[in-house]
Amino acid sequence: MRQHTPVVVVVGTGGTIAGEAAHAGDPLGYTAATLGIEALLDRLPKRPEARLEAEQLMQRDSKDMSAEDWQALALRLGEHLARPEVGALVVTHGTDTLEETAWFLQRVLEPRLPVVLVAAMRPATSLQADGPQNLADALTVALDAAARGRRGVMAVMAGRVWEARGLRKGHTFRLDALQGGEAGALGAVEAGSVRWWRESTDTPGLPDVQRQRALSAPPGAWPRVAVVSSHAGSDGSEVAALLTAGFQGLVVAGTGHATVHHRLQAALDQALLAGSPPPAVWIGSRCPAGDPAATIRGLPVQEGSTEVPALTVWQARVELQLRLLG
Repeated sequence: MRQHTPVVVVVGTGGTIAGEAAHAGDPLGYTAATLGIEALLDRLPKRPEARLEAEQLMQRDSKDMSAEDWQALALRLGEHLARPEVGALVVTHGTDTLEETAWFLQRVLEPRLPVVLVAAMRPATSLQADGPQNLADALTVALDAAARGRRGVMAVMAGRVWEARGLRKGHTFRLDALQGGEAGALGAVEAGSVRWWRESTDTPGLPDVQRQRALSAPPGAWPRVAVVSSHAGSDGSEVAALLTAGFQGLVVAGTGHATVHHRLQAALDQALLAGSPPPAVWIGSRCPAGDPAATIRGLPVQEGSTEVPALTVWQARVELQLRLLG
């Protein structure tokens, strides 16, 4: 039985939130992932109502996150989620690949407790450092979500709470760089408390076989999936090159409402007809807002499944890779 005051485990993975620059006035010329999680927590006011544990799992600039890192993170978080005294997890992360990590964790873990990812757009040494407030907000969300029985992977930044599905980095520099799908944010942190606006979208976890393979199979043996962009002048030549190189799936970042240049479409159609087995081809939209409208064309890669949830193309790449593990 979980104790009345649950443990919140804070897991550090690096990112800008743990970065340092030589000069406080330099918000861009910094090195990510240099400060440890204990140092980040030491900068926050003490929270007597919370029982915190801190653990430094890795130090990564999130642009360099790998499938091996995802496996290590998911396995460690799974161990903490199984502990009866734990009520929530907080994970510090970089913004560059946050949306991909969030979706991977949601699908592989299907957490029955809140798993709150938190990031920053300015290094810890910046005059505009947003990491301390974001981390404080993430702890507030974790404690509140645990108390209310909310579950699943969320992300907190600039006072907003987002769910994993449809999460994206929408700006290169602004402090409120994270965006979500058409449903908008889950809520907001205001004056040290959380205002929840809606429930998370119900997202089932992976079937057990795919989950176990995602957690145990060497990433080098995972199906290879690439993102291909449709654009003016597309000729589709990259399709044959990728399939020759051993890619089993393609996610197309289409224009508008998931439309594709006719030459690229012809190359995809030829690949679907000639492949043995044919590749899995999903088509979404490169538009940063609106329903990505991702659809499966070609080989259904999961029994009974002909649709993709409304994801960014980068999340769709992760989803297709996971489904092909089955």
